[in-house]
Amino acid sequence: MSLKARIADDMKTAMKARDTERLATIRLLMAAIKQKEVDERIELDDAAISAVIDKMVKQRRDSISQYEAGNRPDLAAKEQAELVVLQDYMPQPLSEAQIESIIDAAIASTGAAGAKDMGKVVGAVKPQVVGRADMGAVSARIKAKLAG
Repeated sequence: MSLKARIADDMKTAMKARDTERLATIRLLMAAIKQKEVDERIELDDAAISAVIDKMVKQRRDSISQYEAGNRPDLAAKEQAELVVLQDYMPQPLSEAQIESIIDAAIASTGAAGAKDMGKVVGAVKPQVVGRADMGAVSARIKAKLAG
């Protein structure tokens, strides 16, 4: 079952169960997916849908930190509930060893020799880790490996 079909099934289940909070989050997700499809005039595959979900998860995390800093626990709790629902659709996170092996393989395949080749390595690594690891941390690891 594709990720999009699973999300649609979960939306129907939430409607039947009258789970309004979960339903609202799933509808937001479906709207974001549909918007991306309309904008790019393509049918999104699971990897592209994961990228949309990853973007929404990042937005929720940022909002939670902003609301907590602004002393708005009510809004932070709402964002946290949405974050939990969205994380159900994220792929299994990669382990540290898996990330290291992906980076090492990308460095070997691109023939990267120094910091000037970082873009090539990031380009090779990103499709394999999107939605499964924090790209900021992965980029920092790549930079450290290429520098050292």
